[in-house]
Amino acid sequence: MPPLAPAVAFSDIIIGVHVLGAIIGFGVVFTFPLLFSAAARMDPTVTPWLLRARKQVGRYLVNPGLTVVVLAGIYLASDEHYWGTFWVQWGIGAALVIGAIEGAVIIPRAGRLATLAERDLAAGTVPAGGRRTSATWSPEYTSGYRLLSVAGIVIQVLVVVTVLLMTTQPGS
Repeated sequence: MPPLAPAVAFSDIIIGVHVLGAIIGFGVVFTFPLLFSAAARMDPTVTPWLLRARKQVGRYLVNPGLTVVVLAGIYLASDEHYWGTFWVQWGIGAALVIGAIEGAVIIPRAGRLATLAERDLAAGTVPAGGRRTSATWSPEYTSGYRLLSVAGIVIQVLVVVTVLLMTTQPGS
């Protein structure tokens, strides 16, 4: 009688962990533009809270999710001997860029912007409630928020392109 084969290969479990890391770590970054847009229209006073939430999401979801994605990806690339393929190299590069943007731009800037938003709100330059535009915020806040937004878009594009590359490869 031949030996029993496992119902699920260990590498299949690691693929699941890899995908879950991406969903948990990066899925939420697609919600913040919508939340900030809604806050600007409905109640700008929640902006400091949203910015602090974005900072915490970076620390406790994006960075750990990225770590899981990278570690699972290293295992999978090693197990399948895919280190020389373009899409694995792309994934490594994307992970480095995402980590750098998150750690050097998003997390620290979100904290500083929360403080600036509180200052602008306390000064009365941003009326609460009703429809508002970014012109009501201070130029310092507006330029910082613009950079935060661009950094967020870069991360989103990298995530989408990487997912498309990974899911269209042989064996995916």
